[in-house]
Amino acid sequence: MQSANMLLKKFVRSSVLPFAAQHGMKKDLFPVSRTLSLSLCLKQDNSCSPSEKLDLDAWKKVMKSGFQEEVSETVSEHKELSTLAAARETLEMWRLAGRSVPENITEEQLQTFMECPSKSAKKKYLRYLNLKELYKKNDRRKMDEKRERRLETQEQASKTDETKRNSFICLWASCMDRAYSWRVAQSMIFGQPLVFDMSYEKDMSVREVTNTVRQIVLSESCNRRSVDPFHIHFCNFKDDSLYHKEFVKHYRDAWGKLLITATDQCYTDVFPKDKLIYLTADSPKVMKTFDHDKIYIIGSMVDKSIKTGVSLARAKRLGLETAALPLEKYLLWNAGAKNLTLDQMMRILLTLKDTGDWKKALEFVPKRKYCGFVSRPLHELKKSLNLINTLKLGKRQEELRKQFAKNYSKKLMQK
Repeated sequence: MQSANMLLKKFVRSSVLPFAAQHGMKKDLFPVSRTLSLSLCLKQDNSCSPSEKLDLDAWKKVMKSGFQEEVSETVSEHKELSTLAAARETLEMWRLAGRSVPENITEEQLQTFMECPSKSAKKKYLRYLNLKELYKKNDRRKMDEKRERRLETQEQASKTDETKRNSFICLWASCMDRAYSWRVAQSMIFGQPLVFDMSYEKDMSVREVTNTVRQIVLSESCNRRSVDPFHIHFCNFKDDSLYHKEFVKHYRDAWGKLLITATDQCYTDVFPKDKLIYLTADSPKVMKTFDHDKIYIIGSMVDKSIKTGVSLARAKRLGLETAALPLEKYLLWNAGAKNLTLDQMMRILLTLKDTGDWKKALEFVPKRKYCGFVSRPLHELKKSLNLINTLKLGKRQEELRKQFAKNYSKKLMQK
């Protein structure tokens, strides 16, 4: 094949081309040679059928259309670049004219600036970008000033005796942290258990779960700093739950070193049922004293819509004893729900465990929820209420009661 083509080329160069150049036929000769070479290639190609012919005009049209598309794309790109450059030039002119124009503007912001429908809209958008840039500069300046002040105070402290005090404070804090950790480690062996029921994830939204975890974190810190801490148990706790993700966000690397017990088992499988008491505000039974031999359960739930009876129903379903804090017995309660946060419950239980004094324990109830403490016993309050009722009814009601008592005593004597 290659040898035949080479012979054909030599023949055309040696004989045909000089003859065509003498008689002025060189322009008409190239299509003939092109068709000749193509016909030879088609004859030797067995895959093509003899009836098929190559349409050179159609091939030229296809090539021209592709070239035109490439040219149009390049032209559109040049147009976009030219419009962006023009927009930047207008912004520079406006800046020199004293208008509110940002110093640095991105291509996206420039594109939105060009897409604004009117000149006033463009001015408003530029004013917005300029204010945004000024706020960022102001924040950066404030941060730099704070950093400079901090460095100055550190330099001054290094010159004076404050470094010794700071070192003593750091040493004291580290020693206290070790002491707190040692107490909690002892409570994990000898302390009274306190259970957080972590089975309320389905009853809460994501925001409520985050608030619940924050309150539990505060409860854990209060327990760690107490004199006689509880051994905290997280029951019904799953690794892939929202609780676990929020705890990892808060504690980070310290989550694996936390001195608590987390398990996916239910508390009825871990502890005996006769020792468990579920603390809920919906319980009909009121808690009188703190029992050191019992295991108290707190529902890990923050309920914005105040769904009453959820924890009580769960405790009844499991056949557990329930109890509520004696808020009405010791506090003059205002209108509102008697639900407390988890950290408030932890502080109340820790105070009861250490002192056994309800008045000290209930000081952690928010002041907005009650008017004050009950100063007199309950039977004296009942007497005062009866006296108020008699005054409202009048003296005649009291006389009728006395007369009825006399008649009743006479009847008894006759019998």
